[in-house]
Formats: sequence, C-alpha cells, structure tokens
Amino acid sequence: MAQFPITQKVIDIFSKFPTVGKRTAGRFVFYLIKLPQAEFDNFINSLKKLKNSTRTCSFCFNPFETEDEKTLCPICENPAKDKTIICIIEKEADLNAIENTKKYNGLYFIFGEATAMLKNSDNPRTNELEERIKDPKKFGQNSEISEVIIATNSTYEGESTGLFIERKLKSLELPYSLKITHLAKGLPTGGELEYADEETISSAFEGRK
Repeated sequence: MAQFPITQKVIDIFSKFPTVGKRTAGRFVFYLIKLPQAEFDNFINSLKKLKNSTRTCSFCFNPFETEDEKTLCPICENPAKDKTIICIIEKEADLNAIENTKKYNGLYFIFGEATAMLKNSDNPRTNELEERIKDPKKFGQNSEISEVIIATNSTYEGESTGLFIERKLKSLELPYSLKITHLAKGLPTGGELEYADEETISSAFEGRK
C-alpha cells in the first residue's frame, strides 16, 4: 500500500494493538475513513480526553480516570477493601476479570506481562512490589500486608514468573510472617485470567493455597 502512506501508517499503528493483526487493523482504518466527520471528530476528541484524564495508580499501577490530583485508583482508595491482601496479576484486563466476579475484596499489584519479565529479569516492578509490602504506608495504605496472592496466568511464562515472585517475597526480611498463596488450578493450563469465566476465577480464589 505504498501509494497510500498515511493509510499504511495508521494500519501499522493499529497492528501494534494486542491481538490485532494487519487484516483487522486494515478494517479499523477503513471503518474510520467511512465515518461521518462529526463521528470521527468525536472519536479523536475522546481519545485525547482518555489520555489527558487517565493516571496510573501510585500503589497498584492500575490506570484510572480522574479530574483532580488523586494518586490512588478507586479500588485502592475504597475503604471497604481488605488492605491486608495483595493479588499480583500481569495486566489490567486480569484485574477487571477478577473484579467482575465480586469474590475478591483485596488490593492488586499489576506486575506486567510475564513474557516481558522473562526477557528482562531486572523488571523494576519487582523492587516496587517489595517496597509496597515492606512499607505500605509510604504508598497511601495504612494496613500491614499479611497475604500475597500470586495470580499470574497459567502459561509457561506466567508460572515461571509466579515462582520468581514467590522466591523474591520469601527472601524479604519482615517483622511478621507473610502468607504467599497461588490460585487453585481450576484455570486451564495455558489459559489467561482475562478470558476465564467468572465462576472459574471465583473457584480459583476460593481454593487458593
């Protein structure tokens, strides 16, 4: 599509989205081209507002929308949440999948994609996780962390990352005993939390050990 450089550039941009290939990216682009100008302008303005009004939570790294100077997301700020438990997940979509079950009432920590972590064992999130467990007050939480649930995906990369995180947490010198659990194996091998149904995720939490 060399004769349409702008079209190709936008297709290349969409192709970088998760699970989006060249063919799907092309459909997105041609859909946008056919949009009435008013709808297209609304789409562009919404993207700008999304970027400008979204922050990353200072505790769990979950993106959230805010119009003020808040640093904690609504989940970390919620007084009804159990602030003594942290669930470690790979990505934002996993958090949403767990929240939709309404079976888990603790905090989260988005560690990052397991594949990326295995390529770079010096993932800065490792140190950031340790800091939040050692001193949660520094990050806006007043309760001592008593349990960490490792909820990385049931893929080879996810399992390896989970074991890596567990070893790191066990090496921490804390003035109290930290309970480390993994989700039960109700999740299919090779599967991801993002695509699991709510009942399966609920069972995995209830059977964690």
